[in-house]
Amino acid sequence: MKGSKKYVETPLMKQYYNIKEKHPDAILLFRVGDFYETFGEDAIRSSEILGITLTRRANGAASWVELAGFPHHALDNYLPKLVRAGQRVAICEQLEDPKLAKKIVKRDITELVTPGVSLNDNVLENKENNFLAAVHIHKTISGVAFLDISTGEFLVAEGSHTYIDQLLSNFAPKEVLFEKGKTEDYRQRYGSRYYNYKLDDWIFRIDAANDRLLKHFGTRSLKGFGIHGLDYAIIAAGAILYYLDITQHEKTGHITGISRIEEDKYVWLDRFTIRNLELFASPFQ
Repeated sequence: MKGSKKYVETPLMKQYYNIKEKHPDAILLFRVGDFYETFGEDAIRSSEILGITLTRRANGAASWVELAGFPHHALDNYLPKLVRAGQRVAICEQLEDPKLAKKIVKRDITELVTPGVSLNDNVLENKENNFLAAVHIHKTISGVAFLDISTGEFLVAEGSHTYIDQLLSNFAPKEVLFEKGKTEDYRQRYGSRYYNYKLDDWIFRIDAANDRLLKHFGTRSLKGFGIHGLDYAIIAAGAILYYLDITQHEKTGHITGISRIEEDKYVWLDRFTIRNLELFASPFQ
């Protein structure tokens, strides 16, 4: 961690580092008593985004680590600011009463909030959809899926890269998932307009995606949803369900269907028209 000297760690910091390893790319809000604390690089980023004081904490003999925190009751004020700044945030809670703990208090991550996955009303923009998207790129076509976790709306499509780019521009997802091995392809075709997150390539496989969807909807086939045969779109949808699982979003019972995007139901605008009309604000503003 930047500026930190690692010597003998205190029991608390050892616990922190062990939990931090679960989601190293997320800011970890670590509950300590009545406060959420951040350490090291997380503290530096949090202090810059939230405008809170950056200090230091002792971490064993002749060692220190950067520290920034805020009262636990202020979470609803600070969490949206971190997420809207494009940060993934892991919330770590105390799992037992500190007064009853024999040693160090048990703690673990209870929620992972990202720009595209949140059920927190203070994070969501109430006047618009909060879509999470996933893109699976093939040679001449791509598959795409959009999910609004707050409403359960789940849509898919596949087609030319130009068509998928048009869909992304119109749906304006808060976060886009794609496979690590196709990072350059994604950048070339869809740019860097959205907050994005790369998943391992093995997640984007038709058999695994099909199984995830069938298991979630409790059906033996996807024909009833009208998406049978849209393999690349199904792969993208499966990646979204996988992402919900690893971000510990278990309340998905309201996602009861999935449907194909019908072109004639939307007014299509290309990315340049949208930009010139300033229809959407930047997700990082």
